[in-house]
Amino acid sequence: MYTEWASRLTGAVVWTHTPEGAGAGPVLPDGCMDLLWSEGRLLVAGPDTRPYVPEGPPRSWAGIRFFPGTAPTLLGVPAHELRDLRVDLADLWPGDRVRRLRARVEAAPDPATALEDIAVDRAARTTPPDRLLRRLVERLDEGWPVSATAAELGLGARTLHRRCLGAFGYGPKTLARILRLQRALALARAGTPYAETAVRAGYADQPHLARDVRQLTGMPLGRLLARG
Repeated sequence: MYTEWASRLTGAVVWTHTPEGAGAGPVLPDGCMDLLWSEGRLLVAGPDTRPYVPEGPPRSWAGIRFFPGTAPTLLGVPAHELRDLRVDLADLWPGDRVRRLRARVEAAPDPATALEDIAVDRAARTTPPDRLLRRLVERLDEGWPVSATAAELGLGARTLHRRCLGAFGYGPKTLARILRLQRALALARAGTPYAETAVRAGYADQPHLARDVRQLTGMPLGRLLARG
């Protein structure tokens, strides 16, 4: 069972997942990074460019999913260094600090809320996220072309690409493609016919939608929706 709710941290989502079957489904690219808790471990999920399937037997998870582009400031590491990875927080932060945080989560009645508290505390001690990057996400999520978005933000192609690597883990075209995928999945899950989904999400046609879904998720759209 998966549950999520809005975080006190702007744009973030707190979530929990408890396995109900033999195995977990794939985690799909969404432009985000997460701070995770499972079985006594604090981990960081880097930005995905392909489906991620958790290894090992099913287990419970708690996490906070940060708004796209904001996690690197909180974690102090460029996103591209964590692309398609799950790493222990102790690999990024001093071990004694992580041990204190781990004890804090273990002692909390709700691990998800404890993770949120850690993220909120961290945000109060770091530089606020770059507002320009938030506008970039908003424009691309509205379906703006990368070139038009860069022009509105006053950034050259190289500068935009460099900043996207640090904030999102990949370039602006990949970010736009992943955000478009998420728009399409939301429409399809709501019952929108595939052809209409393709048009409303910004694809050239339904075959283009089908190819993109298969490439980014590893399975056809119908099978993906059937998995829930």
